[in-house]
Amino acid sequence: MLENLSPSTLPRLLRRTVLSAIAAGAVGFVIAVMIAPLAGLGVVIGVGLAIVNLRFLDSQVAKIEIRGEQNTKAVRRQLGAKTVSRLIVMTIIALGALWLDAALGIGIVAGLVIYQIVFVINVLSVVANQGDM
Repeated sequence: MLENLSPSTLPRLLRRTVLSAIAAGAVGFVIAVMIAPLAGLGVVIGVGLAIVNLRFLDSQVAKIEIRGEQNTKAVRRQLGAKTVSRLIVMTIIALGALWLDAALGIGIVAGLVIYQIVFVINVLSVVANQGDM
């Protein structure tokens, strides 16, 4: 269903996801600070990591489109290797923070989860609205 979206829909979806994640992250920050101050910092770091990951993915996809790459296996290989690398770095950051301070690490994971939940909700709303078109 997502392949039938207009080209202007994806940038709006990503922008709305980032803004919604920042708002949800702010609420998560306030709640986490009440529980453990470092957990609040972790939520901010987690949401930030997710947004940075999205920005890198967006620029990576734009570069592939500019080059006009048509071979889907080559495109998947390019996107896959860099995406896996970013996810490994994010995992190392979260595990390292968890090792240093449990509240900080759990906060980072919570921030990443907040972002993913917001992303899924935004995608579902776009897909639901697509049926109305």
